[in-house]
Amino acid sequence: MTETNTPTAGGVTVQEKRDRPGFGGSHASPSQTGKGLATERGRTVIADEVVAKIGGMAAREIEGVHDFGTGTARAIGALKGRLGAEDGVTRGIDVEVGERQAAVDIHLVVEYGLAIPDLAEAVRRHVIDAVERMCGLEVTEVNIAVDDVHLPRQEEPSGTDGEPRVQ
Repeated sequence: MTETNTPTAGGVTVQEKRDRPGFGGSHASPSQTGKGLATERGRTVIADEVVAKIGGMAAREIEGVHDFGTGTARAIGALKGRLGAEDGVTRGIDVEVGERQAAVDIHLVVEYGLAIPDLAEAVRRHVIDAVERMCGLEVTEVNIAVDDVHLPRQEEPSGTDGEPRVQ
């Protein structure tokens, strides 16, 4: 993957992060490196929850992603938050993990004003890169459903002393 301009939170591109020491270096898949999940010394099993967390964290790094999940999932998450439970990183992320491959489905809420196809492609590329690099699984697909758009809030009028806003 040669993506060099994918924005992430804080304005740092994916390529800039990849080039930093400690970011993970090579992002080759196991078929490219010769390393697999089943070797002569043993077998590694990666739980669906692990892949979902990695995919969720990677998607959150992309600027323009506001939230995750369908309206119902977000409402349940808000209720859990009021009760003191943590809203998990996996809300809105569904995965299917096999022995060598994974598929990811993501439900997004995007910021208003961004080109949704470009944002979806940036999320897709970043999730694929993270899952393949960290798990050694081939990601066969990342399906993205944009369920809502986060609109900027209207600013409150500055004067509350009864003066008309327009003179």
